[in-house]
Amino acid sequence: MSKTVVISGHPNLEESFTNTVIIDTLQSQLENVSVRRLDTLYPDYNIDVEAEQAALIDADVIVLQFPFYWYSVPALMKKWIDDVMSFNFAYGPEGDKLKGKDFFLSFTVGGPEESYDPLGYNHFTIEQFVFPLQQTAYLAGMNYHKPVYTHRMVYIPNVYNELEDVQARAKDHSVRLIKEIHKVTESDESRLRKFVSLWFAQFDVLPESDAFFLESLSEDVVMTMPEGEFKGHAGFKDWYAVARSTFKPNCIHDVEQFELKSSDKGYQLELRILLKADTYEDSMMKGESIELNVNETWQVSIDEHGSVTIYDYKVVPMN
Repeated sequence: MSKTVVISGHPNLEESFTNTVIIDTLQSQLENVSVRRLDTLYPDYNIDVEAEQAALIDADVIVLQFPFYWYSVPALMKKWIDDVMSFNFAYGPEGDKLKGKDFFLSFTVGGPEESYDPLGYNHFTIEQFVFPLQQTAYLAGMNYHKPVYTHRMVYIPNVYNELEDVQARAKDHSVRLIKEIHKVTESDESRLRKFVSLWFAQFDVLPESDAFFLESLSEDVVMTMPEGEFKGHAGFKDWYAVARSTFKPNCIHDVEQFELKSSDKGYQLELRILLKADTYEDSMMKGESIELNVNETWQVSIDEHGSVTIYDYKVVPMN
């Protein structure tokens, strides 16, 4: 079962009329969820980076839950991002620890919806204000999902909003967030997206053992590659030996397009991949660095446990 970690960035959660409702609802209605309250863990802003990174590695879904402060996250959450999303953890040559994880922004907004408009007093949309957080997810290789947010979530007694109204909106917010989490953790499409991400993450490092790949290949898989056609596990081993003798480890496979269609076997995946790699001097590529776009078509099935089997794998270079 997929695990969700919620990073609560409210600087004083006990004083919140809405974020408390959202957190409580997630804990009571979402299975396999853990909440890390930054306000109680780090009132002195001294972030335990190792503990926070371990919590992220252990999770499949990461949710940042916070009130929208000055068009961004509260200071404590910004400090958390600065410290935890570090070089060679979230980005950099070895920074693949969050790659493939699902990422949500969940936040409460005090102002009304109409104020976040070119003609409103905030001038920009919510989506524009969170572009830096969206890019953070992209840089870390996470699957960024549409943010879940709710307007008019400030309660000031006898001045602005009614308590029962903002708390009702908070409960509705929780339901929407849980629905989106279920959508990415329980659907075949989500499982296949994660599988594709993991598949190419393994190819990026080109491990000596081919066991990971063989586990997901049908015994009679047909692979149509630029180098020729390869059949079965023996054929894959032959092709993989060529790949390892050609490309140096630490390749980059960027999945630029993912389309899913039903097929006789289960699903047909149509992928567009950008491959960046260095090659060995004694290979057919003669030590050149390459940047190549390819179209890939996979025929796959997925069982009730989420295990994927590939029956047909075709790669066609675009240039």
